[in-house]
Amino acid sequence: MERLQKTKAAEVFRFFEEICRIPHGSGNIGQISDYLAGFARERHLQYVQDDVKNIIIIKEATPGYEQEEPILLQGHMDMVAVKKPDCPKDMKTQGLDLCTEGDWLYAQGTSLGGDDGIAVAFMLAILDSDSIAHPRVEAVITVEEETGMDGARAIDLGLCKGKRMLNLDSEEEGIFLTSCAGGARIHGILPAKAVTAKGILYRIVIEGLQGGHSGGEIHKERGNSNCLAGRLLYLACRDAGACLESVQGGLADNAIPRQTEMGLVVDPADKEKLEAVLAGFRTDIQKELATKDPGATVRIAETSEGEFEALSQEDSRRAAFLLLTLPNGVQSMSADIPGLVQTSLNLGILRLAADGLHLDYSVRSSVGSEKELLIQKVTALLASQGGQWEISGEYPAWEYRKDSPLREKMIAVYKRMFQKEPRVEAIHAGLECGILSSKIEGLDCVSIGPDMRDIHTTEEKLSISSTERVWEYVLAVLAQKD
Repeated sequence: MERLQKTKAAEVFRFFEEICRIPHGSGNIGQISDYLAGFARERHLQYVQDDVKNIIIIKEATPGYEQEEPILLQGHMDMVAVKKPDCPKDMKTQGLDLCTEGDWLYAQGTSLGGDDGIAVAFMLAILDSDSIAHPRVEAVITVEEETGMDGARAIDLGLCKGKRMLNLDSEEEGIFLTSCAGGARIHGILPAKAVTAKGILYRIVIEGLQGGHSGGEIHKERGNSNCLAGRLLYLACRDAGACLESVQGGLADNAIPRQTEMGLVVDPADKEKLEAVLAGFRTDIQKELATKDPGATVRIAETSEGEFEALSQEDSRRAAFLLLTLPNGVQSMSADIPGLVQTSLNLGILRLAADGLHLDYSVRSSVGSEKELLIQKVTALLASQGGQWEISGEYPAWEYRKDSPLREKMIAVYKRMFQKEPRVEAIHAGLECGILSSKIEGLDCVSIGPDMRDIHTTEEKLSISSTERVWEYVLAVLAQKD
C-alpha cells in the first residue's frame, strides 16, 4: 500500500503486507512457515524449520558488534483468524484485504493479525537489511501460540547462543512487560443425544457485543455471548419447557465471544411463555450491559413449526444448569499489583454436536494454585452432570526478574529517545516468555510492541505511527553496545 511505503517503517510494512497475503490462522501455518524458510534460504541465512514448523533464523553480528552478546528476537507466526458474519472470505485459503483509516491499519471484514504478524515483519526487516547495526540476531518464530503455545513447548533452542530476549508480542507502546500469567485450556463435553421434538423452532441470535482478548479485556467485564446463551437457555427450560436444538458461539477459547446463535424448540402451547422470556431477557441484558457493552441485543432470527432433532427436556436442563453455574470472567485481582487481574477464565467456544455439548475455556492465573483450583471447579461441575474433559496447552507464568540488565538498558535507551520513563508492568495475558525461559537458563526477557486495538476480533487495528516509533526504538536498542 502506498500509504505504508511512505512511512519510516516502510520495510516493516512491506513484509507485513507479504505476510498478510498468506493465510496463517492458527492450525493453518504451513504456508507461512515455508515462506519464512524460503526467506532465509534466499538470503543464505542459517535457519532451522522443525517438525511442527517453528522457525529459527540466525544473522551474525554486523562489523563492530562481534563482541556484543547475541539477542533473541521472538514472536509467533499464527494469528486468530476471525471474520464478520457477512464476510465471504475463506481465511484458510485467502489473504487479508488491508485498509487504512487515519493512523490505523486494519483488514476489511476480518481480524488483522497484527498480533503477531507485526513482530514477524520487524524481524524480517532486520534480517533483510545490510545497513542495520546489530549483534548476532537469533529470530525465534513459533507456531500455534494462540491455541496453547504448542510451538514454544516443542521448540529446540539449542541453536541459540543468546541469554537475552526481546519478545515483540505486546500491544501498547511505551509499556515494558516483564511478567505474565500462566494458563491452560479446558475442552469439556456434556454427552447427549438428540431426540425428535415436535413444536415451534425459534432461532435466536445474541449479538452486538464487543468481544476482545480474554487476557487483555477480561477486566472490562464485557458480555460473553456464550454465557448469555446459557443464561437464556436456563430461563427457557425453566419457564417454557424448551429443548435445545442447536447452539454455536465463539471462534477461539482465548477470545471473548461476540455472537452466539441458538435454536430452541417449544410446544405451541408455550409459545407466549418463551416470547415473554425472550423479551424480559433482552431488557435485562441491555440494562445490565448499557455501559460495558452497549450494543448487546437478542433477536429472533426465524421461526418454523414441525419436527426437529433436539436434546430432550432433561438433557436441555442439564446443559442449562451447567452453563448457568460454570464460572466465567475475573475470579480474583492481584493484591500486590493494583489493577492487575490475577485469575480468570473465558468460555470462548460453545457448540452442540452429534455427541453432545462442547465447551472450550481459556484459564489464566499468575498464581499456580489458583489456576489449578479453577480447573478443579470447572471439571467438578462437568463431572456433576456426567461431563468429560481434557486439559491442554498448559504454560507456566513468566516470573518477574529483579536483576535484568536488558530491562535497564532498554529503559535507558527509551529515556534518551523519548525524554520520559517507560512503564514497566505485568500482564494477565499469556506470553511465550515463561516457556522459553525454561529452555535457556538465566534468560533475560522484556516484551514490547506498537499500539494495537481489539486484537482477536474483526475490529483489530494497528497504529501506523506507533509502529514507526517502536521500529526506530528497536533499532536503537540493537545498536546500543553494552
